Amino acid sequence: MKATVKWLDHMSFVGESGSGHSVVMDGPPDAGGRNMGVRPMEMVLLGLGGCTAFDVVMILQRQRQAISDCQVEVEAERAAEAPKVFTRIHVHYIVKGTDLDADKIERAVNLTAKKYCSVSIMLSASAEITHDFEILED
Repeated sequence: MKATVKWLDHMSFVGESGSGHSVVMDGPPDAGGRNMGVRPMEMVLLGLGGCTAFDVVMILQRQRQAISDCQVEVEAERAAEAPKVFTRIHVHYIVKGTDLDADKIERAVNLTAKKYCSVSIMLSASAEITHDFEILED
């Protein structure tokens, strides 16, 4: 896996993934940025959300759960001093569907957290990560 990050101007950068997709990152105005893209640490949280959502949807589909939507909300706290690593992360899943089994959703959440989501497992080495979920009926 490979990625390239190129400085554009001010504090803006464009990142290109090995699969050819690009994303703009920028800093806040007080750090010389122009607020034209996500912050790098926000990208980490987006990566966590994407990785775990992918797993949960796949696991629930394999369990033949009739899901129609899955949203993952990720909230994090950072250390006050540099390096300002994440210290706490909470992942909240909102799963929507018909006749969903709460035990199967809980199992999917536990599997992604402890076995499949490499981002979550990597971040758990330095941050306390908690999870919960809610079910919405169609």
